[in-house]
Amino acid sequence: QDLTGVDPTTIPMNDPKVMSIFSSTEALGVTPEQIRTPVATYGVPEMGTRFVRQMLEETQPKTFADLLQISGLSHGTGVWLGNAQELIRNGTCTIKTVIGCRDDIMLYLIYKAGMDAALAFKITESVRKGKGLTDEWIEEMKKCGVPQWYIDSCLRIEYMFPKAHAAAYVISAVRTAYFKVYYPIQFYAAYFTVRGEDVDLELLVKGYDAIYAKLDEIEAKGFNATTKEKNMVPALEMALEMTARGFRFKMLDLYKSDARKYIVDGDALIPPF
Repeated sequence: QDLTGVDPTTIPMNDPKVMSIFSSTEALGVTPEQIRTPVATYGVPEMGTRFVRQMLEETQPKTFADLLQISGLSHGTGVWLGNAQELIRNGTCTIKTVIGCRDDIMLYLIYKAGMDAALAFKITESVRKGKGLTDEWIEEMKKCGVPQWYIDSCLRIEYMFPKAHAAAYVISAVRTAYFKVYYPIQFYAAYFTVRGEDVDLELLVKGYDAIYAKLDEIEAKGFNATTKEKNMVPALEMALEMTARGFRFKMLDLYKSDARKYIVDGDALIPPF
């Protein structure tokens, strides 16, 4: 906001270009090969980790509601791995129909299955805490026409995320993504100012090829990579994407560098002391 003058609360939640970065890299003008990932969510809060990027790749979210599901699935326990992931892979469900947040269960049971609201709430509370279903409830669910996969899914859940939390996270993610798409150099300046403690400046100044080679080298080491090297990866991935988009890093400048903030200088960033 400080760098661009754009008030985050005015950012729309349905900009097609911004939404596209959760399922492709096209909006950034780079290929998946260039930035080593098929989705363009590096640095987007809650959406940039390898685990969530894998989910985005498999589910191809297109709308705000889809992203709510992703947020629910990534913060729950026993919800994605061995559960929703399998259901989506084998075509039983889509991202829209799997159980993503705890509220989904109650609303589904009341509106789709016509179940008594008090019972629907009771079932939801039990499932979200990982306490499963009683035999009576399973009978009742079957009577209401709830499919077997839905019941099985409820039995596997250990912890479910509330939709209101998911909404707060996704709003923050979409706002950040908007800056990433429309104000790229300011976005990278803010990212490195806040997150850039593990960077090797000399490497970044060398540009795209050097950064790519370093990421390859760390990946090749696998479990033998040092903690310092592993910690460098998110910032290196970000720098790789930034340089792939045609921006660059300059060296420290005695006359221009700030104490703590990265400064935007045309299409380049000047690092702080």
